Amino acid sequence: MSSLAVLDKKGKKVSKLELNDAVFGIEPNMSAMHLVVVSYLANQRQGTQSTRTRSEVSGGGKKPWRQKGTGRARQGSTRAPQWYHGGVALGPKPRTYGLSVNKKVRRLAMKSALSSKVAAGEMIVLDEIKADEIKTKPMAEMLAAVKAGRKVLVVLPETDNAVYKSIRNIEGAKVATVNTLNVYDILNCDSFVAAKDAVAKIEEVYA
Repeated sequence: MSSLAVLDKKGKKVSKLELNDAVFGIEPNMSAMHLVVVSYLANQRQGTQSTRTRSEVSGGGKKPWRQKGTGRARQGSTRAPQWYHGGVALGPKPRTYGLSVNKKVRRLAMKSALSSKVAAGEMIVLDEIKADEIKTKPMAEMLAAVKAGRKVLVVLPETDNAVYKSIRNIEGAKVATVNTLNVYDILNCDSFVAAKDAVAKIEEVYA
């Protein structure tokens, strides 16, 4: 069973935390993580782009000229795609880009992402993460004291508005709770900073 040092907000070791190997010590499954990340990014796409076809463009009801005898190509409407102000041929229409991934693969990907952070030495555990007031400086000093990387994911056991508002102004830092944690954010950060209580909740959910 692997273990990590538990730090205080000044970066000093205060205790030791044993991690559940079923969550933080498995062999990372690259295929599962890739599938879940692709799915996550695809689901972020709105798919609201739209163009008007020839049937949706106003005007063009009258045939521009007679069918035969003019020497010009036959035309039925001035709103056909080849005309200026005409409709768009084969243009995008609203659609969903979402991909579904089954629950077992999502759980495997989450445990793989968490294990990869521990294996890489990029997971930092704090005894607590709290803010007495909404102020960015103390949070920035805390992240600097624990030697967090440029891109930081701070994980809380539950929503804390003061901590969220204090950290959101720090460049590269992001706050998440255990129930909003996702594989993409874990893999995309340089440092995974979690409160001790948040680690316990993660183990409770994924063990």
